[in-house]
Amino acid sequence: MPDRAHNIRPGGHAPRGGLRPELADRWLFRGIYGLVLASAMVSALDVPGEAADPGQDALWVLLTALASGAAHGYAHVVARRAAAEGAAGPGRLRAVAAEWPLPVAVLPTVLLLVVAVAGWWSEDTAVEVALVFNTAALFCLGASAARTAGLGWLSSCRAGVVDMLIGLVVVAADSLIQ
Repeated sequence: MPDRAHNIRPGGHAPRGGLRPELADRWLFRGIYGLVLASAMVSALDVPGEAADPGQDALWVLLTALASGAAHGYAHVVARRAAAEGAAGPGRLRAVAAEWPLPVAVLPTVLLLVVAVAGWWSEDTAVEVALVFNTAALFCLGASAARTAGLGWLSSCRAGVVDMLIGLVVVAADSLIQ
């Protein structure tokens, strides 16, 4: 297997457009996870027939994202420790902090719910807007990551559509369950 730098493509092709490779990797994995988590949480917390409480829902979405990010980072620490036969490096806190895109990805959903707390619109509207936003953001993250990987526009759009389908599955599930 040839030895090459992380962001140098075979054949000397430089990445085209999109995010830097390191940032794209972080956002693609953790950002998509956060967007899907936010969509699933906001859908689950918006129960028809119950009194709307968008403030409590916003808090639950944020706390769930923070707990998920911390758990994922800690799982990396435990996996490294197990692979190194009990030795853990000094980067434990860095491993947990590297999960920052996950809670950041839920902030638009939290903000939309906070706007509902202010009374500018209903919780139902906030949920619908959050689901549309998150689905569009999934497309953008997928397309941007594909562009960073050096794919052309058409292939990047296809990758974005595949990521967007995850959001559409959550929207469809929300519609069917209610």
